[in-house]
Amino acid sequence: MSRGAGRRLVGMNNTTTTTALLADKVAFITGAGRGIGAAAARLFAREGARVLLASRTETELKAVTEEIRAAGGTADHVRCDLADPESVRAAVDRAVELYGRLDVAFNNGATVQHPGPMDELSEADFDRVLAVNLKGPWLAMNAEIAAIRATAGTGAIVNNSSVGSLMANPWLPAYGAAKRAVNSLTASAAATYGPEGIRVNAVAPGGTMTKMIDDWEAATPGILERLVAQTPLGRGADPHEIAEAAAWLLSDRASYVTGVVLRVDGGSRA
Repeated sequence: MSRGAGRRLVGMNNTTTTTALLADKVAFITGAGRGIGAAAARLFAREGARVLLASRTETELKAVTEEIRAAGGTADHVRCDLADPESVRAAVDRAVELYGRLDVAFNNGATVQHPGPMDELSEADFDRVLAVNLKGPWLAMNAEIAAIRATAGTGAIVNNSSVGSLMANPWLPAYGAAKRAVNSLTASAAATYGPEGIRVNAVAPGGTMTKMIDDWEAATPGILERLVAQTPLGRGADPHEIAEAAAWLLSDRASYVTGVVLRVDGGSRA
């Protein structure tokens, strides 16, 4: 059992033992080398899961994997390009090879477009954003569902969407469109695979302090200040706050939740 597999809560008059959120689960995470994905990998491992980290950058994956192992968790990594169908399928298969099954998956990996109006975006960039941010999750879900069916039998998937998918997105129109399509795929998958005991949900983060938003700020100075001004909590999210929402949705504590796009946005769409 991993270090995070059990916890003891001590009150003034009693003692209660609780099970970690993802105890004994096998978890697959895309975009796990940094940002929300890396935060999720660390959290899922602390919560008892055996994790397989996937992304394109092996040096980042290795660093996060070693950090998890040093903390007593179980982790490995595999290079994965979400725009390459064979790479995606091989990455999911690797989780089964390593750990014997797949229980849960967090489809977090994404790419961002250069900020600006849609008529200034090149066709090549549009195709790239859709290949990674829409086709990538579609490929991953197909492989994950097959792996869950063949091994654990039941399980859960969370897709990382965006609060920008829930409204007009003049700064990131292709990104917002791809993420809105992911919401639709999420709902369709939830309806299709729910009878088999496979739940599918999404999280929709607001402005989160990752390299992606740093790059957006560099290209559009002042955008972070504008986003924070629209957020009742008055700040951007830390990546671990998004990971916490994903972990809950993947856990058995969310056993009657499926087809949901959960806003984790500090109230910006309240």
